[in-house]
This record gives sequence, structure tokens and C-alpha cells, in this order.
Amino acid sequence: MNILRSETLPLQSSDDIVRARQAVRAWAVEIGFRLVDQTKIVTAASELSRNVCDHGGGGVLRMEVVEDGERKGLRLTFEDKGPGIPDLELAMKDGYSTTGGLGLGLGGAKRLVNEFHIESAIGKGTTVSVVKWV
Repeated sequence: MNILRSETLPLQSSDDIVRARQAVRAWAVEIGFRLVDQTKIVTAASELSRNVCDHGGGGVLRMEVVEDGERKGLRLTFEDKGPGIPDLELAMKDGYSTTGGLGLGLGGAKRLVNEFHIESAIGKGTTVSVVKWV
């Protein structure tokens, strides 16, 4: 997979989440996502950015325009150095929440993208990488 463009944004506050959503939408439009797919990638980005801020104590979003053969897409990688997720399988289940929310975050984000990968280590943080293809 070739990286055609890359940018890293801080995720420390609600304002950063708004900026991340705007940047993801702008990049999605630039590379030709249809409106429905723009909405899906922006929604996933919003949820994952909020997780970085709320659960990971802040971190970064790395946005990349990627190319794999004939197809082009947007890869978003969310990284924090927070406490980590003790039970990934449980965290991926719909309805599970540590904050009293709807519990649709990680599983919902996964359903909105084409590729989803998560790694987490207790005391070291969490990295979630998603790809949406045009």
C-alpha cells in the first residue's frame, strides 16, 4: 500500500475532535468519496477521536491517503498512551460502555469502514487503524 499524503493532528480536546472531523471530511471529498461514504468515515473518525480524548487521555490522529493497486482510500490511525483496554473482545461488543454511553463506539466504527485493526496494551495505550476505500 502506497501513502500518497499524510498529516498528523493532535487529539486533546473537544475542539481537536471538531478539527479532526472537518479535516477527514475535506480529505474524503478531495479523493472522491460519495456523500454516504463521507458521512461514514467522518462518523467513525468522530467516535474514535472521542475515545482517544475521553479514554486515552489524548493522543494523535494520523490521516493518510493510500493507494493499493487501482483503488484509493483514506487510512486513519488513532493513537493514545492511555491505560489500554483490558478486554478487547468485550469492548467491541455493542452495548458495552465504561462511561454510561450507548456502547456503540468501537463496534459501530468498525461497521462504518472497510478495514479495522485495534491493538491495546495495559499501561501503554491503544492504536486503532481504519481504512475506507473510494
